[in-house]
Amino acid sequence: MNSIIILDIFSGTVWQILKGTSPFGIFIFSVLVIMSVVSWMIIFYKWREFRAAETDTISSQQHFKRTRQLAEAAGQAKSYGQSPLSALFRSGFEELSALKERKNEGGALQSTVHLLDDDDLELIEMSMEKTLTEEIARFEKKVVFLATTGSSAPFMGLLGTVVGIMNAFWSIGERGNASLAIVAPGIAEALLATIVGLGAAIPAVIAYNWANNKLKVLNDRSSGFILDFVSRAKKENR
Repeated sequence: MNSIIILDIFSGTVWQILKGTSPFGIFIFSVLVIMSVVSWMIIFYKWREFRAAETDTISSQQHFKRTRQLAEAAGQAKSYGQSPLSALFRSGFEELSALKERKNEGGALQSTVHLLDDDDLELIEMSMEKTLTEEIARFEKKVVFLATTGSSAPFMGLLGTVVGIMNAFWSIGERGNASLAIVAPGIAEALLATIVGLGAAIPAVIAYNWANNKLKVLNDRSSGFILDFVSRAKKENR
């Protein structure tokens, strides 16, 4: 019997259901649809961003391993601008160059440059860590909206469901009749609110978890790159 009632409720179009929806229900639907559309826009944007970052990261790592000197990799660093490794390399190399210039006592010959000590290497690592924080923050932009949608959309859908059920009972009390024709609009509104809420939340939750995993991978690769850079700088300037 319940399945027959549900089929009867959805025998019409969604537009017909919306025509009988209360103003508050329309507001809930509108907010959920907007959240869903924005979430999908963010999903596609982040998919392209992470794909480009992964491609440049792999290429940057391969190029870095092939070079014998840090100066040789400096020219190609900007070519991998979508990867956080590009910003990390430029930050570390600039700090390294600045330290060497200061130790050179105002521009003496390269042979007179004082070798870098542990404190200098720590400064380079700190500079790169700061850049890494900024890069991760750049990739985290807009991801929080997915988390917000994933956590709030089901509750907004539940709110719309409650309002729809209330409308159904209100119609019964107002007309003194509990026939399907009386309760169907309210129940249809309630079920549609549940569907729209879940439809907005489920992709957002999946995309949020996916984005967090991509961020973790980028962060781990970047942290490893910082260690490789400092190690290379230590070998070249000791």
